[in-house]
Amino acid sequence: MTHPEHLERWRLILGGDANDGTGVSLQGEMQDLDRVLTALYDAERKGGLGSSSPNVSRWLGDIRTYFPSSVVQVMQRDALERLNLTQMLLEPEMLASAEPDIHLVATLLSLSRVIPEKTKDTARQVVQKVVDDLMKKLAHPMQQAVAGSLNRAALNKRPRHHEINWHRTILKNLKHYQPDYRTIVPETRLGWGRKRSALKDVVLCLDQSGSMAASVIYSGIFGAVLASIPAVNTRMIVFDTAVADLTEDLEDPVDLLFGVQLGGGTDIHRALLYCQQLITRPTDTVLVLITDLFEGGDRRKMLQLANALAQAGVQLVVLLALSDDGKPAYDHQNAAALAAMGVPVFACTPDLFPELMASALQKQDLNQWAATQGIVTERGAG
Repeated sequence: MTHPEHLERWRLILGGDANDGTGVSLQGEMQDLDRVLTALYDAERKGGLGSSSPNVSRWLGDIRTYFPSSVVQVMQRDALERLNLTQMLLEPEMLASAEPDIHLVATLLSLSRVIPEKTKDTARQVVQKVVDDLMKKLAHPMQQAVAGSLNRAALNKRPRHHEINWHRTILKNLKHYQPDYRTIVPETRLGWGRKRSALKDVVLCLDQSGSMAASVIYSGIFGAVLASIPAVNTRMIVFDTAVADLTEDLEDPVDLLFGVQLGGGTDIHRALLYCQQLITRPTDTVLVLITDLFEGGDRRKMLQLANALAQAGVQLVVLLALSDDGKPAYDHQNAAALAAMGVPVFACTPDLFPELMASALQKQDLNQWAATQGIVTERGAG
């Protein structure tokens, strides 16, 4: 025998039409749940939320009441896509009722030029909350990975006691083992010291096209973290058909994100030309180009310049996406051409980005690193 609760759940899924087969009438909270689901997913057939602001505001409050935040975020995204409810983001009362997440921030940034003044403070608060949450999650792993890699890069033979790398010191002095005392004489001590000046230069170059929205947000967070590490000189460049240098905004990730203008065309060649002018120490520079590689500018010159940068010693890596999503859509021909030059080309999730940067700063083989992480890299054209 089917449990009544199971029938009610099937009734919610099937939508209550005459042919749903359950014969169940919903009551109380189940009826309210059915109403908010119908407003979104049966909108075309039954009128949905309409264009009335009170209806939208009430619906936002209802879904937060009846569903966990993870489900609320999915329903908000569906509402924006299915019903074009941009008014959710243009009225401060309704925006304050929304559940902040990275997708909502991406939509806000894409609308940043048309958000009315009365809503801008609320929009900034939403973005600030998401940025704060991401900083708590991502800052420490990034600092640990990058600082650790740079400390090891600055290995020296006259470390202070607290800087001694005991594992490498023991290996170095095995020849001085004293059997009678069962100990090693540490004639040579190895450790990692710290330098005041920047050890490495990092240039993050971000495609502002609408499809790269989540990547831009994560990159802004990581750029701010990198800028807080004294041993790294970090630059933040964003581009569409023009190039903007947002390095001065790295101290405030929210200002940085609102400085991004999502959408528009793509001129990767122009962006690389600008980055080339910034690079003064090629062999100590990591250039992370985050783009789907759909070049709207001069493809031939873009590939030539990328090859020139790599040949000059720049550690160039192309990230097709820096996001939680699955496989990105990208220009496979350009990706294969870059891979044939030896440039690593792949997508990366935010949790792996700190280790990626640590490996890049140590000039490791990033294709090999990606393989150990189970990341599929682009293959060069044969």
